Amino acid sequence: MLIGAHVREDDPVAAAAARGAEVVQMFLSDPQSWKKPPAHPQAEQLRAGPLTVVVHAPYVVNLASLNNRIRIPSRKIVVQHAEAAAQVGAVGLVVHGGHVTAADDPAEGVANWRKFFTRQAAEGGFPVPVLLENTAGGDHAMARRFDALARLWDAIAEFGVGFCLDTCHAHAAGEEVADAVDRIKAITGRIDLVHLNDSRDAFGSGADRHANVGDGTIDPDVLVGACAAAGAPVVVETPAEGQAADIAFLRARLDG
Repeated sequence: MLIGAHVREDDPVAAAAARGAEVVQMFLSDPQSWKKPPAHPQAEQLRAGPLTVVVHAPYVVNLASLNNRIRIPSRKIVVQHAEAAAQVGAVGLVVHGGHVTAADDPAEGVANWRKFFTRQAAEGGFPVPVLLENTAGGDHAMARRFDALARLWDAIAEFGVGFCLDTCHAHAAGEEVADAVDRIKAITGRIDLVHLNDSRDAFGSGADRHANVGDGTIDPDVLVGACAAAGAPVVVETPAEGQAADIAFLRARLDG
C-alpha cells in the first residue's frame, strides 16, 4: 500500500524524502486563488520519478454553486488544474463536493456537476481523473452526508469520476469512520484515494480541523482499519511536523 503526505508544492521531491513518503499530494497554485497554475519546476522529475503524485484543486472551487460568478470560474480552474496535473504525472485531481445556499434546491447543485462533466466529456474529457472528495461541514453540501453523496454520485458516475475518502471529514460530518469504507463502496463501488486524518474536533462538529494520528478524536485503530479496508493509496494531510511519524505508524500497522 502506497502511503504519503500532502506537502508544499515548491519542492515535493525533497519533502517526500524527508517524510518517507511514496505518495505526494500538492496544490499547484494558491488554494485560495482563481489564478491558472504555473508550470511546476519539478514537472519532468515528478513525471519520470518513482513518486505517485496527486494534485488537489483549490479550495475556492464550487462546481455546485448557482452563482455564475463562482460556478463558471470553478469550471475553468478545474480544467486548468487537470491539465497542469497531467504535466506533473498526477494520477488524479481531488475536488471537493461544494455546496449550495439555504435558498437553493440541492438538486440544482447536483445538476450543475452533471452539466460540467457532460460538457467536458463532449470536449474529450479530463487529462487526469477527477476524484470527488467528501467534505466536513455545511447543511447544504453536496458530499457531506453520505445520502447526499449518493445523489451526486448517481448523476456523475458515468463520466469516470473517482472517489477520495477523507476520514476527518467523515467524522466531522457525523458519519462513522469505522464502517465508512463499506458504506462508500456501496455507493460508488470504488475508493481511489484515502485522506487519512485524525480530527481535532468532535464527531458531527462540522469542523474541518485535521490532527496527527493519535492527537485527535478518532481511534487510531479505526483509522488503520479504514486504510486497510479501502485498499487505496493513502495521503496524510496532517500537521507537517508529525507527518513522518504518521506515515511510519501507518506503514508499521498496515505492513504488520
